[in-house]
Amino acid sequence: MLKGNIAVVFGGRSNESEISVITGTMCANVLKSGGASVVPVYISQCGDMFCGDELCDIAVFKRGGELKCPRCTVSGGGLHILGRRGRPRRFLPLRAALNCCHGGFGEGGELGGMFAMAGIPMAGGDVFSGSAFLDKCRAKVVMRGLGVKTLPYFVAVSAGDADAAAEATGLPAMIKPSRLGSSIGISRADTREEYASAIEAALCYDSLVLCEPYLSERREINCAAYFAGGGLHLSECEEAVSSGGMLSFDDKYSGGGRSVIPADIPQEAAEEVRAVTAKVYSSLGMRGVVRFDYLLSGSELFLSEVNTVPGSMAWYLFADSFARFRPVLEAVIEQAVADDAELRGKLVLKTGILNAVPDSVGKLKRK
Repeated sequence: MLKGNIAVVFGGRSNESEISVITGTMCANVLKSGGASVVPVYISQCGDMFCGDELCDIAVFKRGGELKCPRCTVSGGGLHILGRRGRPRRFLPLRAALNCCHGGFGEGGELGGMFAMAGIPMAGGDVFSGSAFLDKCRAKVVMRGLGVKTLPYFVAVSAGDADAAAEATGLPAMIKPSRLGSSIGISRADTREEYASAIEAALCYDSLVLCEPYLSERREINCAAYFAGGGLHLSECEEAVSSGGMLSFDDKYSGGGRSVIPADIPQEAAEEVRAVTAKVYSSLGMRGVVRFDYLLSGSELFLSEVNTVPGSMAWYLFADSFARFRPVLEAVIEQAVADDAELRGKLVLKTGILNAVPDSVGKLKRK
């Protein structure tokens, strides 16, 4: 059983905030079932933080009651629970936190940085991995630096880039906001006119747009990984099957698509998926549960996206029930605590250089 208070953080300044509520409430209740002292922390789309046991109940969000919970802030190793006038009313120390935010300022490294500054170990969405992989355009640079095969791409910043993008990717093409997930804002372009409209639509959600070739003959394969207890754990391969030509929001969350586990693909392909997953995760020293999404076209494998805080934490790739997934959550949290303890054991020097600097340095001289 986990010791101490564990914050489960979800929501966030993101278009995927509602999806995050599903993940957060699920993880909070899974951990509670094992006897953990769980502190649910909800971040609104305005960036305000709220806490309270009732936030474990998804029904609270359906009736709009989440903003009636006490507000809170993070600093000094725990939560400061605020009164009605915004003054600290109570302090709750935290042993660790679990990041369940999808997209936006929750998954992209900002939340990990805030908790790190507050001295609270956080599992998932750390500063480097979160920021590197939330942005699909810049993630291409990281993946190619590791020698991992990805689709050719073009980064668009305006609808006027449509002709250049079409030259780079060909037609048809897939156009998506660079820093969004859950298939929000994604569309396919078959003509140059559609290309410009697709870029313009994606720009409603982000300032960068990723443009890639559309592979008509492709299969979408996923694999997840986490590090705990000194070893890397890999999931089975999953095939995500869409109801149409691409995985839509409805496919993912309204039952339009289906999942095949293990994926019915050649053994060589499955081994390559797992090998690339292990290579990227280990080479970058990643932590938490991370899902890697691939495109398989014939015998060619392309790494498409890396989700450092996957939906529902990809529990279905590791277990056949929430009860059997609980040890995974507990393990990644304990790993975050161990990593933090190791880092705290390193030297932090005070050089004394300020004693050699004149007091006048940094002061403005009067004219």
